[in-house]
Amino acid sequence: MSDPNPAIERSEVLPEPARKGPLSFLSGALTSGVLAWLCLQLSQRIVAYYVAHPPHYDARVAQSIATALKTLIIGMAFLATFSFAFIGVGLTLVFVRSLVPARTTSPS
Repeated sequence: MSDPNPAIERSEVLPEPARKGPLSFLSGALTSGVLAWLCLQLSQRIVAYYVAHPPHYDARVAQSIATALKTLIIGMAFLATFSFAFIGVGLTLVFVRSLVPARTTSPS
């Protein structure tokens, strides 16, 4: 009789996944920093556009929807900016930590 899951039967040794190095952390931090800067520029332009062109409608419902949409768009732009900046800072810290040699603790 055949086992329905032959992968469990095998005693194959799976290769260990490759470890990330400092260069990988640095390139990720730089990429995230550039994306954060681009999102900040975009966010500032969106805010400047809405300052120069505020939504104004005679109907209360239309004005409410326009204001909510404006708030949502500005909030999402700044959320993207914060997310990329936070990831960039985190990867920078991981990069610095990867440069510092690990301490070995001796059993007492």
